[in-house]
Order: sequence, then C-alpha cells, then structure tokens
Amino acid sequence: MSDIDSTTAPGRTPDTDEADAARAGAQLSTAPLDDAERDARRPPGQAVPGSFAGERRPGGLGAAAWYARETAGWARWFWRQLTSMRVALILLFLLSLTAIPGSLIPQSGVDAFRVEDFKRRHETLAPVYEKLQLFDVYGSVWFSAVYILLFVSLIGCIVPRTWQFAGQLRSRPPRAPRRLTRMPAHTAWRTDAEPEEVLSAARSLLRGRRFRTAGPDASASGGSVAAEKGYLREVGNLVFHISLIVMLLAFAAGQLWKSEGGKLVVQGDGFSNTLVSYDDFSSGSLHDPDGLDPFGFVLEDFRATFERTGPQRGTPRTFRADVSYWEGADGPEKKGVIDVNHPLRVGDSKVHLIGHGYAPVVTVTDGQGDVAFRGPVPFLPQDGNITSTGVIKVTDYRDGDGERDQLGFQGIFTPTYGIDAVRGPHSTFPALDYPVLSLNAFHGDLGLDSGIPQNVYQLDTDKMEQFKAEDGDLFRADLRPGESVELPDGAGTLTFDRVEEWASFQISQEPGEGWALAGAIAAVLGLAGSLFVQRRRVWVRAERGEDGTTVVEMAGLGRSESARVPEELGDLALALRAGAPPAAGRDAAERTTAGKTADAPDATEGAGPSSRGENQ
Repeated sequence: MSDIDSTTAPGRTPDTDEADAARAGAQLSTAPLDDAERDARRPPGQAVPGSFAGERRPGGLGAAAWYARETAGWARWFWRQLTSMRVALILLFLLSLTAIPGSLIPQSGVDAFRVEDFKRRHETLAPVYEKLQLFDVYGSVWFSAVYILLFVSLIGCIVPRTWQFAGQLRSRPPRAPRRLTRMPAHTAWRTDAEPEEVLSAARSLLRGRRFRTAGPDASASGGSVAAEKGYLREVGNLVFHISLIVMLLAFAAGQLWKSEGGKLVVQGDGFSNTLVSYDDFSSGSLHDPDGLDPFGFVLEDFRATFERTGPQRGTPRTFRADVSYWEGADGPEKKGVIDVNHPLRVGDSKVHLIGHGYAPVVTVTDGQGDVAFRGPVPFLPQDGNITSTGVIKVTDYRDGDGERDQLGFQGIFTPTYGIDAVRGPHSTFPALDYPVLSLNAFHGDLGLDSGIPQNVYQLDTDKMEQFKAEDGDLFRADLRPGESVELPDGAGTLTFDRVEEWASFQISQEPGEGWALAGAIAAVLGLAGSLFVQRRRVWVRAERGEDGTTVVEMAGLGRSESARVPEELGDLALALRAGAPPAAGRDAAERTTAGKTADAPDATEGAGPSSRGENQ
C-alpha cells in the first residue's frame, strides 16, 4: 500500500524514525540504566561525571578541589555499582553462602553444649573456627557486613525505581510513532468507516480490555490512540524487592529483640517462664528480661513410639507431650499438646518440643540408713537407640562412721540392654523393652563448694576415689527397675526404683516472625507478577487514504520478545474489524506476512500481525 509502505516519510530522516521508535519503547521498565546505556544517551561532548582520566593534578589551592572532585567521582561510581541489580543478586548469593556454616557448625546461641563438645573433639580446628567467628555466624562481622550491604543496595535500588514508576503512572502513554511498521507486531487494513469512528471504537475496545489509553490525537487527515497495559509487572517487581527489605528488617528485629532458652522437664515437673528457670538462655542485645510472657506449664505425660520392624527399625514415629499450662499469675489452667512440628503458643512465645530421653528414679541411703537422695536423674542420649549417660551427685551424706562425705555415680542407662566385647553396654532399641542402669560409684569431694559452676551432667573425679568391691576390683552395679545394691564398706544402698521420661523444650520469642512471613508471601506474589505479566503498548492509527477509504494501522510493542504480543494484537484487530470491516474488494490487498517477501505465494490474508512489522 502506498500510504503504509516501508519508505521514509517526506521531511523525515532515519534518525527521526529511530527517535520515534526509541520514544515508543521508553519507560517500559523502571530498571536503572547501566554505564553503557547511560553513556550512549549522554549528549556528544558532555563530560562523563566522576571521570578525570588524563586530567593533570593541579598544585597549590587547586589540589583540594581536584581531590574533592576525584573523591566525588569515585563515590558516585561506587554507589552506582552498589545499587545495581547485579550487585544486589551477588550480595544475596553471598548471604545465602555465608549462612551455610551456621547450619553445619554448632552455634553458641543455639546449643552451647554441642559447641563445647565440638571444641573438645577438634582441638586443632576449634581455635580456627573461633577466630573466624564460625561458632556465632549470624553475629559475626562478615555476615553483618554482607547483610548491611545488601540492605543498602536494595534501598538504593528500590527508592528511585519506585519514584520513577510513580511518574510513569501519572504520565500518558507515548504517542504513536510515524512508522508503525517498525514495531515488532503490526497489521493494517482499509475500511469505509470514518477515522473518528474507528478511533472511538478502538478506544472503547482497549478500555474494555483494561488498557490505559490516551487520545485520540487528532490531525488534519486522522489521528491515533495509544494504550498501555501490564503495570502489574513493575508493581510485582517493586513488591518483590520491597518484600526483601521487609524480610531483612524482620530478621534484624528478630535478632535484636529475640529471646530463646531451653529447659529439660521430667514428667510430672513444671516450668515457669522466668529467667532463673532456664537451663540455658540467650537473647538479642535490645531484649528486656522483664518482657518475658508470664506463663508456666507442667509436663503431665509424654508418649513416644518407634518403628518396630523393617529397615527403619528404631525410627521415631510420634513424640507427644501433654501439658497443663496457664497464663499470668492467676490464669485458669488449660490443657495442651506439643508435637515436634506443632509448638504451644502462649502470648508472643512459642514452646517447641526438641528432645526426649529417660530419667532413672533412684534412692540412695547413707551409712546411717537415712535417705540421702531420691528422685529422677535425667540421662542424656548418645545415639539413635537412646544409649544415655548421666551422673548422680549426693551431697547430704554420712558414711558408716557418721562422718560427712559426698557420693558421685556415673554410668549408662540403656532402655533395651545389650552388651558386646567391642561396644560394651549399649541399647539395641530406643523403647523401654529391657531397661538397665549401669553405674560406677565414687566418694570424696564433688567440688561443689569451690564456687566454680559445674555441668550437672558431668562428674569431676579429681578429688574423689572410686569404690572397690570385696575382690579388689572397681565397684560396678547393673540394676533393673526395682533392684538394689549395697555399696562397699557399709556406705549405704542404691535402689533403681523406676524410669520416668523427660522432654526438652525451647521457649522463644521472635518479634519479627510475622513480618518475615508476610514479606516472604508478598515476595512470592510479587515475583509471580513480574514473571507472568508483560508490560506492553498498543497503537491504533486511522487516516484518510488517497482513494477516500480509511487506512487502519495497529501495532504492538512489549518489553521483551514474546509471542503473546502478536497474538494479543491479532485478537484486538479482529475485535476492531467488527466495527470497522474491510472495504469491499480490498481483501486481496490485505496481506500480512511473518517474515515473507512481498511476492511470497503463501502470504496470509486478513488482519494477522506480522512478527517483523512488514505489511504487504
């Protein structure tokens, strides 16, 4: 067609057409320009800001100004690099990478006992880890540096993009380029309808398809309608990055105001949420100890089941703690159940079930026949079959002569007893099928009066002497529930009464948890929007042709190459042709090709969009 061919319009140059095409695709994204694009858009002859290459450093008073400009130039360059999306992705990857040691290496704030055990077993490696702060990864200098840089990078990237996007929402879609055939998707036909009718129908159609429209822009021979759609892509992109900032803030708040402590509770005993009741406790630097939620609970019952047969024999199947809990000093008592993945929520605190074991109940009488100790003693599991170790410390004791002394017992508890020459006494199954308590006995000074804190699960035998049997061998007792043994030299008796179960709980307050969850959900939704929604523009032009009919042109442009833009343009063209049908006798001339030449025999007829913008 003579009026929509691919030649340059009179009075226009290829440079003008290139400017039209560039303006048509401008602001389809809020992504900041990289250095190459920024330099390409800079007018010829304009100096690059912050660049002083080849400039001789002046002397005297001019040196200070030169240094100031040089410093400002480097600062701008560093800021552009830090706030680029490429650096933000690198920092996000580094943050994930630096979190790996926190999952593989015991952390002091999570389990101090495991850290001490690790240091004892790795005497050479432990000092290196200590210097690298690998036992406190999330509080280390290097993790904090990556975290802060990522936070600043996201802020510096999101703020200008949000401001730019707000400006795009206030502006009109750009007017139609003179040569719509240069757009990636294009179609045209002739109709007997008036240009004003076509443009009015086009505007109603585009608005009905939820396009944001501008126009019609009238001229002497016709006009055009510009429309834009897909703003949710940029909204999703911004929501995704803002959500990352929210998650970082929530993580920081959780670390600064959090509190976390552990407590081992034997069946029948209770816990009160006060600082002195914890076995171990850690908190953020801004946490207020008086801010602990006032509540308590009693472990009424604990039930554990294990797989009995098959390759997974001994694998835990259920761990369940039945508790009675209350809120406040005078709150009513309530019943609750704590499972491994279902914590008990009381106020802002969560009570997690994290461990399980056995506590043999023993009774020790002294040399005078008086009860010196009675109660359950938690033993700590050492393997999957709950072979457990523990100690019993008896401080209020008198020997056969009535002299004050102290007793200490250390040994192994096996819920299902087994023994061999290699491993010695050990458990063959985690359930209480054949419980046996094996103990060694000592007497002397437990060291409790020295003022130095001791581990309740370890026995210091430096100032103690082990009992010996009548045959001169070291004393050792293997007891079943209900059995007793007499200590050598009339030192008293030890009775293994029964077995109770214990459970260990983690009580935590994480103030930023809800915000972190909301940020994660919003990030997923924003990412979905940025991936599945495409920003695109559509132009419709209707002008009076030389033969008196109206020439209708439609073109589409997307942010990236996609088959959806030509398909959508084809649907819009078909819908518009219902109100602006092709002129009679013009069907043979309406040929739209997909990368074909003008005389291609298989050129298709109708209003199908061209993938290269060529209209025949």
